[in-house]
Amino acid sequence: MKIVFPTLSRYFFKRYLWTFLIYCLAILVVVLLVDFNETGRRLSGAENYTVALGLMLSALRVPTVMQAVIPFIVLIASIATLMQLNRKYELVVTRAAGVSAWQFLAPLIAANLLIGALSITALNTLAASALQLAESIVVEQQLGSRQNSGSAPWLRQRTELGDTVVGARASAEGGTKLSGATFFLFDEDQNIKERLEAERAELGDGQWLLSNVKRITGSAPVEQLDSATVTTGLKAEFVGESLTSPETVPFFELRGKIAVAKSFGLPATSYEMQFHRLLAQPALLAAMTLIAAMVSLKFVRFGQSLTVILGGILAGFVLYVVSELIQAFANAGTIPPVVAAWLPVLVASALGTTVLLHKEDG
Repeated sequence: MKIVFPTLSRYFFKRYLWTFLIYCLAILVVVLLVDFNETGRRLSGAENYTVALGLMLSALRVPTVMQAVIPFIVLIASIATLMQLNRKYELVVTRAAGVSAWQFLAPLIAANLLIGALSITALNTLAASALQLAESIVVEQQLGSRQNSGSAPWLRQRTELGDTVVGARASAEGGTKLSGATFFLFDEDQNIKERLEAERAELGDGQWLLSNVKRITGSAPVEQLDSATVTTGLKAEFVGESLTSPETVPFFELRGKIAVAKSFGLPATSYEMQFHRLLAQPALLAAMTLIAAMVSLKFVRFGQSLTVILGGILAGFVLYVVSELIQAFANAGTIPPVVAAWLPVLVASALGTTVLLHKEDG
């Protein structure tokens, strides 16, 4: 038995892709406006901030956000497509022709598998490069931080001169460039002997190169310096593994990052979680099609559309909450990242398949 009629399959495939692109464009504009407003709120106090620069930073962050919301776009687009086909009696005619739900859902699932593959290759590469560029601009223009103050990066280094704790409001280029950097230098008794606050810091060969520095030593007056150096034994590779965000690493480089992080004895859970989440995304998008079919295959009248839409959105929201909860357990080391990434996909697929089997095959 053929899975689906070729002409009908192409029609449903193109119809769904067109709907997906429309919703994708609409949500992209919303994401850009919201991020621009948030960027302006956080960075407008910076001396070098301009509206054009804020708009550029928001545009560079849009691909990363879009990659995160694609499952919801797929869910909404699938519901909208199936409801439109239902309202125009196209699904009624299709079923009367002997085509089952599994057959006319196959083009939508194939389209979502294609979207998922493009998401983890082309879109992920674009998002990682754009986010790296955004971080570099934040550091170069001294705009502050893309991070919350509670999650600022911190490193501890040990040299013959004593321990030093390094912190920064923002980092770029794998943590080798810092903005709003703070260096706490300790003596042999682990007491703070000196504090350096630099507008910028860059990791060189065996030392940190600081510019526009405030030196604070005990109760002595604050000393302003054009530049300063801090001895370090840190290598760029180690700093990069410690400070690089998983979102700035392209999919095809994640496995290398995981191996390098483990070779340094650093936890690689965040990289592993990112890798498996991306790997599972095509299957997740296919599962979203089944979730959408659960609430929108039944023929409904015009007054019932809102209930159908709310039911699908609620199902997607529950899946999102469960995914985030499981990811939190994975980041805490309670469960393996591969389980955390694939479990929501398996649950959603099993639920959607079970409901459709009950509705279609009894």
